[in-house]
Amino acid sequence: MLDDAALDLILRKARSHNVFTGEVTDAQLRALWDVMKWGPTTGNSQPLRILFLRSRSQKERLRPHLSPSNVDKALNAPVTAILAYDLGFYELLPRFFPRNPAMKNMYAGEEKRAFTETTALRNSSLQGAYFIITARALGLDTGPMSGFNNAGVDQEFFAGTTLKSNFLCALGKADWSKTHPLDTRLEFDEACQIL
Repeated sequence: MLDDAALDLILRKARSHNVFTGEVTDAQLRALWDVMKWGPTTGNSQPLRILFLRSRSQKERLRPHLSPSNVDKALNAPVTAILAYDLGFYELLPRFFPRNPAMKNMYAGEEKRAFTETTALRNSSLQGAYFIITARALGLDTGPMSGFNNAGVDQEFFAGTTLKSNFLCALGKADWSKTHPLDTRLEFDEACQIL
């Protein structure tokens, strides 16, 4: 069981940051993937695909698609990641779920597109949570963002592919002096029932 310091680091005292400093190395990005990839997904589907934008020119491609409140965060972070999902994830299921290679057929075909997209979105979101927790565990701070035009980002970065954007996440070392106070959360009895 993790101790209180670890739980504080990855969740209880973790924050979504808006201002970052420092740099993020390729080795840190690879380490992040090599840990978070082990989180479970439906049928080991693994639909998450990540595009790490490090250069200013690549981050500038995001600018026209960002909500005004996210421009500075996305463009000035050491790395801004586009977390996307692959609608063709099922093509790899015979490799990822070898005990049932026919599982691929649950998702293949236009008539199954809605089910396939729901599965890809749900599981890439789950993998996105693993991504954020792993980044924090490895000493990076995060700034997840949903304030952007998905269709614009998809056209800009994923045209002609089976990828669709889910959310963005800035990575780096936070400038804690510019971090907002921690907001309250629901209590157990407000959000949960035991039946």
